[in-house]
Amino acid sequence: MKSVSVSVCKVILVAAILVSVFMPFGCSTFSQPGETAAEGHRRHQRVARINQQELMADIDTVLMLDEPSKLTDKRIP
Repeated sequence: MKSVSVSVCKVILVAAILVSVFMPFGCSTFSQPGETAAEGHRRHQRVARINQQELMADIDTVLMLDEPSKLTDKRIP
């Protein structure tokens, strides 16, 4: 039982070290070379918009809202 608690403590320590190393940098260090702040902001907005569209498409698929209702065989213009 003692070895389990020691290994759990080691895992927690490693996780804490990784978080303390990578947390202060955030997303700002991963900007593209030659990219202005406005371009980075537009890129983040575009990624967020695409992610939202994909999430809505997934929800529509789960709720079966992306299929036609097939209530009538006549085409309605």
